[in-house]
Parts: sequence; C-alpha cells; structure tokens
Amino acid sequence: MMRRYAIFLGVLILLLSFAGCAKKVTPQHIEDNPAHHYLMGMELIDQGQTDKAFLRFERAVVLDDEYARAIAGKALVYALRAAAETDHGYKSADSERAIDQFDKAVSEADDKAAKFSVYVTGIRVYTHLASRGWLSRAEDLHHDAKQMAKNVQEDDLIYYRNTEAVDYFMAEAFFKGGEFRKSEELLGVVLGAAPGKWHDKANALYERVQKIVRAMRNYTLTDVAKKIAVKDSVDRADVAALLVDELHLDRLFAGRIPAPDSGKKAEFTPADVVNHMFEPEIMTVIKWKVRGLEPMFDQKTHAFLFYPSDPMTRKELAFVLEDVLIKLTGDESMSSQHLGQTRSLYPDVTTTDAWYNAIVTVVNRNLMETELSGAFRPDANMDGADLILSLMRLRNVMNVY
Repeated sequence: MMRRYAIFLGVLILLLSFAGCAKKVTPQHIEDNPAHHYLMGMELIDQGQTDKAFLRFERAVVLDDEYARAIAGKALVYALRAAAETDHGYKSADSERAIDQFDKAVSEADDKAAKFSVYVTGIRVYTHLASRGWLSRAEDLHHDAKQMAKNVQEDDLIYYRNTEAVDYFMAEAFFKGGEFRKSEELLGVVLGAAPGKWHDKANALYERVQKIVRAMRNYTLTDVAKKIAVKDSVDRADVAALLVDELHLDRLFAGRIPAPDSGKKAEFTPADVVNHMFEPEIMTVIKWKVRGLEPMFDQKTHAFLFYPSDPMTRKELAFVLEDVLIKLTGDESMSSQHLGQTRSLYPDVTTTDAWYNAIVTVVNRNLMETELSGAFRPDANMDGADLILSLMRLRNVMNVY
C-alpha cells in the first residue's frame, strides 16, 4: 500500500514538474522574444495579414503570459475580425473576445509605456467594433493616454514610436464616428508636431476630412451620408442613395424634365435590388435612367441586374454627374462637345476613351478633381469623401438652374 502511494506521489510530482516547465518556454533564437513578436504582429496588421499577426501575438504570450501589449494585439485582431464578419453570431463572439482581451491587457500593463500602448490599441479596438457607446469609450482612453504621454519615453513605445499616435488614432475614431471637425482638429495636432511615424497617415486622412468639411459648409449631412462619407470605397447603391436623399433627384427631375414613359415607377425591379436597404433610391435612379447607374445584363442569370455592391469607379461617376447635368439643363450637346480633340487633357485618359467627354465635363465644372500631376485616375474606386464633395458641388450647380 505504501509502495503504491509512493509511486503515485512520485508520478504526481513528475506531472507537476512538467506542468511547471510548460509555463517556462525556452526561446528558440535571439528574436524569439515577446517584444519582437509584438512588433512583427502589429506590422502584419498594417499589411492586412491578421491571421499571421495573431500567431505572433500568441507566441509573445506563450513566452510571457503577462505581456500586455501582445494581449492588446490579440484584442485588435478579434475586433478586426468582428468588423469584417457578416454572421451576427460570429460577430458577437469576436466582439466579446476583443473586449475580454483588451480588459486583460489593461490589467497586465505594468509601466507607463505599456499602458500608453495598450490604451492607443484600445482606441483602435473600439473604433473597429463600433458598438454602443464606443466613441465615448475611445475618448476616455484618449484622455488617459494623453495624460500618460507626458511621462513616456518614446524609445519604449516599440511599435507606436511617437506619442502623437494617440491623437492620430483618436482622429480616426472621430472620422468614423462622423465627428469630422474634431477629427480635423486632432489631425492638425499630429501634423503640427515634428514629422514622425504617423505624419503621412495623418496627412492623407486630413485631406479626406477637409473634403467632407468643405462639403458641409452649406449643407447638413444626414446620418446615412456621414456613414457613406467615411467609406474607403463606395458602391453603386451608395451613389444612388446620395443622389436621391441628398440631392432629391426625383423631385428635381420631376419638375424639370418629362417623366419617363413608365410614369412614377421603374419598368422593372432587378432581382439583386429586392429588399436592399437602398431599394427605393435605386429604383428612383433606374426610373430616371441615369447613365452610369443603369441595370446591366448578367450572362449567368440572363437577367438585368443592378449590382448594388459593385464599387463605383471615378470614370463611372463622371458619367453619372454628366448625365444629371444634361437632364437638368436640357443641353444634349454636352455629351459630345469634347469629342474629336486630338490631344488629351489628362495623361491617363485618351481622347478616344468612351468616358473622355464626361471627364472633361465634370472637371471643367469643378465637380471632380485631378491629381497634381494632372492624372484623373479613371479606374480608381471613389471613396466616400470625394463622393460627398462631388455631390455637394453638383448641388450648388443645380441651385443655379
């Protein structure tokens, strides 16, 4: 009996010793340390490689299960997954994991640099989750991080490098939350500091914010317009929604041009528009046969579809804007007045391109802009800020007629 007990006790001690060793992982090489894996993970997130980033954060936590920055990195990955998820169940689960991991990171952060980094990552977490009260929570983290920044050595920040990171990511949060003037103010703080890691990103976002702010000078944007304004790439449904809701296209055309043969309704409803959140707006632009937003024949289904989620390119928007102008003014010659030119006004558009005339028309009327180089970027997708500015400028032109 005593012998069996001694054997059992020996096995138990051996198992406990193995369990104890399991917590102490031996690094495989000099770069196999929590700080390096955390840095690589954050940079992988910048590259859009969230799954690989998660593995880096996991390795960092295996090496040190109290490494707060990597735990916050895991929270950010979960938040990014939740933002991209369409299934409500999966989205909710990833959101909960993001908050749990972030709260754990806050509790494990044991020095000012770590806490600062965790708080900045937290702003990003809440920005991607966009759950109820998220902007207020992000503002609290911004306030706390700003207080901490006064006593942080930037060399200890590893990934964020400069304390201006907290203002940049809060500006992103304000941008997503539709607080464009607050975003503009914080971006000004970043750009007013010595050029650092976040300077170029801040400058790019500042340009987008400025476009929206200019568009808002004479008009109050609806909540729908604000949500579309912050999109990196707008789709055909977005354009239809803004044309109808912001420019009141139906009322404008109904009073100035003959109604379509179909009367008050479109001839048919494309199958991919049924039950779409912008179905009424899409049906309105179809009814008025706005060029650039017409249904297109689908070879697979042998039916005309609207393709509401397809990105709207710059050349396609040029067609839309030109057609609205033609319908508004009744000047049909506008659609061909720039044809036959021997030399293109833009280095990336030829005079024989089908969209050349429309591009010249909208650029001449300041509805769309070229790059400083003169390039128009016809195949580039429209972002929300450019779309809002173009439509508000069109609205100003419409008020003249």
